[in-house]
Amino acid sequence: MALNRKVGFFQGLKYQGGGTMFAWMLHRITGLCILTFVGLHVISSFFMQQTGSEVATRINTIYENWVFQIFVAFFVIFHALNGFRIAILDLWPKYLIYQREALWLQWCIFVPVYGLLVFILVQRSLAGG
Repeated sequence: MALNRKVGFFQGLKYQGGGTMFAWMLHRITGLCILTFVGLHVISSFFMQQTGSEVATRINTIYENWVFQIFVAFFVIFHALNGFRIAILDLWPKYLIYQREALWLQWCIFVPVYGLLVFILVQRSLAGG
């Protein structure tokens, strides 16, 4: 028996997921950003070592920028904490009813850790180090 849902096209496109769906989308986006960063880093390192290319030097200059490091830190920390939350809920399925609370706990851990890291990065950049 098929589901008989009367949902229009534009109503179906409307976001209705809530916080856990937002975390799901952000997990995928941060994973792609990390994959892109690592891939570009490997390519840049290869060209720097093999040819001493000016392009590789410019890419490495971007990597050393503190603003770029703040974005990479966000991607890595969020992706790691969200993956840890997902792994815990997968290992103990009876706790899936507490998924929203686990997401709030994840954010309560993420915000101070990321905030401290941003503070340190900004402080070092302003000090010239």
